[in-house]
Amino acid sequence: MPADDTSIVDPPGDGPVGEVLGLFARWGDGHYGEVVDQRCHALQCATLAADAGAADSLVTAALLHDIGHLVRGPDPGGSFDLPVDDHHEAAGARWVAPRFGAAVARVIALHVLAKRYRCTVDPAYCARLSPASTATMSAQGGLLGAAEQARFVAHPAFDEAMALRFWDEQAKTADAVTPGIGEFVPILSRLVVARPGVATQTTC
Repeated sequence: MPADDTSIVDPPGDGPVGEVLGLFARWGDGHYGEVVDQRCHALQCATLAADAGAADSLVTAALLHDIGHLVRGPDPGGSFDLPVDDHHEAAGARWVAPRFGAAVARVIALHVLAKRYRCTVDPAYCARLSPASTATMSAQGGLLGAAEQARFVAHPAFDEAMALRFWDEQAKTADAVTPGIGEFVPILSRLVVARPGVATQTTC
C-alpha cells in the first residue's frame, strides 16, 4: 500500500500534474482484475523504475502507463475489469504526450506490445502472467508474427518498453509498501510540457 500522501502539501493546481493527481484521487481505488488497485499498481511500478535508476521520463511512464484506464473511467457498472481490450495504451499515450512529452508517451504506447513480444519469445514468461494479464492477451492481439517482432525490436524505445513491461508485471504485490504519489510530483513537474505562449523563464 502507498505511504501516507500527506506529503502533497500544496497541490499543483489545474495543470498536468494536478490532472494526474485528480485522476488517481477519483479512480485510483478501482481494480482491473488484479490483487492491487490502480493507484497501488502505478506506485509500485514507478517505485521499481526509480529504484532501478531509470530516467525521469521512464519513471513517469511507469507511473502513468495505465492512465488510459483512468482517463476512460470505469464501465457503466462501475468496474475496470474489462472483458475486451480498451486500447488503454493508445488512449494513455495520447493523453500523456501533450502534457509530459513524446519520450514518456511512446513508452506507454508500447507497453502492451512489449507484453505480446515477451510472450512470443519466452513462453515460460507468458505462463507466469497474472490471470488478468493472461485474460487480456488474446484481446490485445496475441503473439507477434515475425515481421511484427522485427519492427518492435528495431523501435528506438524497445529497451525502455521492455523495462517497463518487466516492472509492470512485478508491480502487482498485495500489501507492498511504496512512497505516496506526492513523492513523484517533483519528477512529473520537471517533465511538464510548456504550453504555447506561456513563459517558463523571464528576465527582469
